[in-house]
Amino acid sequence: MSIRNIVAVTFFAVVALFLIFGALMTHPFGEFDEDNTPEMDQYIIDNTQSETGADNVVTAVVFDYRGFDTLGEATVLFTAVAGVILIFRRVKK
Repeated sequence: MSIRNIVAVTFFAVVALFLIFGALMTHPFGEFDEDNTPEMDQYIIDNTQSETGADNVVTAVVFDYRGFDTLGEATVLFTAVAGVILIFRRVKK
């Protein structure tokens, strides 16, 4: 087995461990509190104005509570567009 294959297998093993660990640490979905409202939804509705200063709850969720997720999505989109441009560009001779 070459060094390149060992590095690739090690990399994919580490990524797989992170994915498994992340799946195991995820909070269960659909937990409701006493007034039959999803727990996190009610927390965000009650605390958005005081924690983020935003008047719009959707904006607060996208840019404040899930800011790193939004940054990751933008990075993936940019990388995909750059890849498509590189594939379809014309090579000058």
